[in-house]
Amino acid sequence: MSEPAHATACAGSDTSTGRSTVSQPIISFRDASKIFPGRGRRAEVRAVDGVTLDVAEGEIFGVIGYSGAGKSTLVRLVNALEKVTGGSVVVDGTDLTGLSEARLRGVRAGIGMIFQQFNLLSSRTVAGNVAYPLEVAGWSREKRRERVRELLDFVGIADKADVHPRQLSGGQKQRVGIARALATNPRILLADEATSALDPETTQDVLALLRRVNRELGITVVVITHEMDVVRAICDRVAVMEHGKVVELGDAYQVFSAPQHDVTRRFVSTALKDRPSPEVLARLRERHPGRIVTVGVDEVAGSSALITRTLREHGVDGTVVYGGITEVAERPYGSLTLELVAASPGVRPLPDGVAPADGVDAAVAALRRVTDVVDLGTAADPHEDPSVVRRGVGQAPDDGPGGEERRARVIGGPARQVGGGPFGGPSGMTGGNDLTTGIIDDGGKR
Repeated sequence: MSEPAHATACAGSDTSTGRSTVSQPIISFRDASKIFPGRGRRAEVRAVDGVTLDVAEGEIFGVIGYSGAGKSTLVRLVNALEKVTGGSVVVDGTDLTGLSEARLRGVRAGIGMIFQQFNLLSSRTVAGNVAYPLEVAGWSREKRRERVRELLDFVGIADKADVHPRQLSGGQKQRVGIARALATNPRILLADEATSALDPETTQDVLALLRRVNRELGITVVVITHEMDVVRAICDRVAVMEHGKVVELGDAYQVFSAPQHDVTRRFVSTALKDRPSPEVLARLRERHPGRIVTVGVDEVAGSSALITRTLREHGVDGTVVYGGITEVAERPYGSLTLELVAASPGVRPLPDGVAPADGVDAAVAALRRVTDVVDLGTAADPHEDPSVVRRGVGQAPDDGPGGEERRARVIGGPARQVGGGPFGGPSGMTGGNDLTTGIIDDGGKR
């Protein structure tokens, strides 16, 4: 398990620069466990099993896992909706273990929560829903009215104050939920599967709003999700859970680019399907007789300029035939699948000492020194190098129903320039489509 170094402080990241920072934890789990006792023939369930981690003040922290991993139970320990069976949970300096209900109410006042199914009061208007926690907290009518107006303006639904939840879209309902969660000026916001019931476009809008909550209001956000795209979009750090345990923990970019656990690798492969499936690879080989390799692209090692220069130095032309690049924690990450062929001396002079037959092998070896490379061979000699560490380059399954909604994918279209260097000729890199918008596929049917 990859873990950030921390003792009483924990690693976060500066969202404006992407650099790591160190700050005091606002939430600390120490060997925390939650066991639900068995009933009848049902065995007990260890929903959270010995979790130790810190959430830094001011960060967006993701907890991801498949159904039953324990992530929702973990977050419910933060506001003591569930009590630990063993270990401890410390929130904003207060150990929740053994606190009376009266003391817990004080802690909960500093924690807001939003839910997958919104949990709005159908009998109340939008304004009434947002005002409800203020009423419970004893705010005056005038102060409540002012605060509700301010919050509805912040979340972008000021014109919906007098309508009822049944008249709202899913995205609007979640905005009401966020406004309500912010009503009492919490220091922590818990988002439990807050985008799972939303369509992709609305999901992005809600994630952008959560990012604003974090950056503009300075609120620590803990995001519970089963979608790696959510982690990719907004999280500074992430914990991956399986069977109640944290199996991987680290900076979101690290976890994406170098996943250590099988569960993490499965999640990463769903977020950017940037490596061709066996079916797509077969089509690529039909269309492209040259050497096919997949190269990792990140902010340092695998920049397109470095790949371009390496190929030029070895007298090799490359064509982008598949791949995708996205941002993780505002830093580029992904992979490109290239067809490599020795440059024709009649088109472009080869470097001194480079023979056409040797150039491709030498170029692949040189690329391996600067980035991850999966050598897929040629149509005549197909293979995959088992020695490659794949740093999160996931295999893309067939789309299936709704695949286009689940990911931004651009397929087909004529090859066109998307960069400089020897890719596809002396002056430009060619590929199926724009690298920055998702997936390039030059091997599908036209």
